[in-house]
Amino acid sequence: MGRKMPCRFLGPSFDVEMNPPGHPGALLPSNRDPPMASKIAIAVLVLVVALGVFVATRPDHFRIERNAHVAAPPATVFALINDLRRFDTWNPFHSEPAPGVTNVFDGPNEGPGASFTYGGGEAGNGRMTIVESQPGARVVLKLEFFKPFEATNQATFTLTPENGGTRVSWAMEGENTLMGKAMSLVVNMDTMLGKEFERGLANLDAVARGVTPAASTSAQADAATPAPAN
Repeated sequence: MGRKMPCRFLGPSFDVEMNPPGHPGALLPSNRDPPMASKIAIAVLVLVVALGVFVATRPDHFRIERNAHVAAPPATVFALINDLRRFDTWNPFHSEPAPGVTNVFDGPNEGPGASFTYGGGEAGNGRMTIVESQPGARVVLKLEFFKPFEATNQATFTLTPENGGTRVSWAMEGENTLMGKAMSLVVNMDTMLGKEFERGLANLDAVARGVTPAASTSAQADAATPAPAN
């Protein structure tokens, strides 16, 4: 048998069994390795911390912008943006009236102070309010989102005369919340929202020319699908 020696630096009552090499008890540890569950927990904690640090380094500000030519003069296009009731005729995020869906216009009919509150649809709950209006040139809106997440952004429409029509720029910008930064890791917001902006500008062009806006992509696909043979 090996002999026990007091290990002074670990305390007067702590003994370590000393055995010669090759002895069955030579590898008796005084401190056992942590169990596998502890190792996994530590690894997960390190991963979460690393992910949190990475998310925190994402940009604090975002901007999404698309532009298109609209075959109508700036005054016509401006009227379709500055009046939120007319805005809703081409808005790609419009929710049709349905059980549980509320769309409420408030304030003046057009210009600063005019607002539109929506809720219950696929776009969630929120409100948009015109905060700046320059006839034929520019409209700025405050966008407030309440559900499924809270955020406040700004949308700016800039109108520039172009070849007998109007070059329309639609931009949205704001501060990136922690949730927004996390979402940007799995969803390209510029691509996702950019497609909606492009669809909205196409709708705006159609309405400005007096043409009914095109149906949504899904509706077009359904219409193009031949009916099954009986």
